[in-house]
Amino acid sequence: MSQADALTVTITDEHIQLGQVLKLANVVDDGAIAREVIQAGDVTLDGEVCTQRGRKVRPGQVVGTPVGEIRVERG
Repeated sequence: MSQADALTVTITDEHIQLGQVLKLANVVDDGAIAREVIQAGDVTLDGEVCTQRGRKVRPGQVVGTPVGEIRVERG
């Protein structure tokens, strides 16, 4: 997926938790599903597998999911 095709999540704080990124991008419906997807190793943060649902994601980072990439931006 190219950068132009990536989903974008805009945040106003300095960071957001990884599970919240998945919910805001509508990749998952709730936190329980986010936890399952993350713990299964299906999510990456800047290209590295991340299994920590509470991991802080900052603007400029890219979350990889089975359905595509999510770019986190500051708004």
